[in-house]
Amino acid sequence: MYDIIGDVHGHADQLKSLLKKMGYKLTGDFYSHRDRKAVFVGDFINRGPKIRETILIIRKMVENGSAYAILGNHEMYAVLYYLRDIEGKYYKKRIPKYQLQINQTLDEFVLYKEEFKSHLKWMRTLPMFLDFGDIRVVHACWDDESIELIKDKITEPKLSKTVLREIALNGTEFSEKFWETCKGIDFQLPKDLLVFDEEGRPHRSFRMKWWADPEGMTFNDISLESRFALPAYTIPKEIITKRKPYSPNDPIVFFGHYCLNQCCGILTENLCCVDSCVTRTGKLLAYRWDGKKVLKKDNFIFSD
Repeated sequence: MYDIIGDVHGHADQLKSLLKKMGYKLTGDFYSHRDRKAVFVGDFINRGPKIRETILIIRKMVENGSAYAILGNHEMYAVLYYLRDIEGKYYKKRIPKYQLQINQTLDEFVLYKEEFKSHLKWMRTLPMFLDFGDIRVVHACWDDESIELIKDKITEPKLSKTVLREIALNGTEFSEKFWETCKGIDFQLPKDLLVFDEEGRPHRSFRMKWWADPEGMTFNDISLESRFALPAYTIPKEIITKRKPYSPNDPIVFFGHYCLNQCCGILTENLCCVDSCVTRTGKLLAYRWDGKKVLKKDNFIFSD
């Protein structure tokens, strides 16, 4: 059985609390459980106060077979921050964007630069998703076509520099689907329609419920807790990109990424968000999957 753990974001104390609460014991230098495995949904770096310790805990668990881990967008920011082009030069236009996200991680590893390089190489070996049959795990969005495209493109044991460069330049169908898998899908508004957040900043897109088909829905209905007010009328068909919805008959998908206002939880019969916004709430969340095909609130457990 599996314990699916949400975005840790460098909160090592909450992670240790959660693992111990679920019966994981420190054996040597890694945590393990007699008959269960932890599954980390990505985003275990950045933001929190103990990023280095968090990476060490998760990496040792994965390498010793007591856990699985997938890549989140924050791990990708770190990997791509150090990416060079074929001439050995950094992708300068993208560095400021990535550095803004990973500054705290970089600060923690000032005295451990070689160790951080080792962690980055290890991150490149992690998958983008896991499919255990009855359950699936992804960081932000499960789309069958995207998953198949990623399978076809990433065939080596780790992300190659060729693949990383394509992801960094972000101009192909593969790179677009890759980012959607670890960042979700934004609904693009037409050029003549702007929405403004509370600070008066304009936006041309908003985060959408990737599992739904927007046809016949309002902007509010399709929004995944937008940070700003959206039009309450039905979305015009002319601006809709047709999507195949995630079927209620498909396997359960566990994911993180979305720091929702109401924390986390069961969003549909087979979709479960385990991102508890630990930086805001101070609590880390896991779902203890018991092998059943029905999601139950009683299976959630929070760190102390």
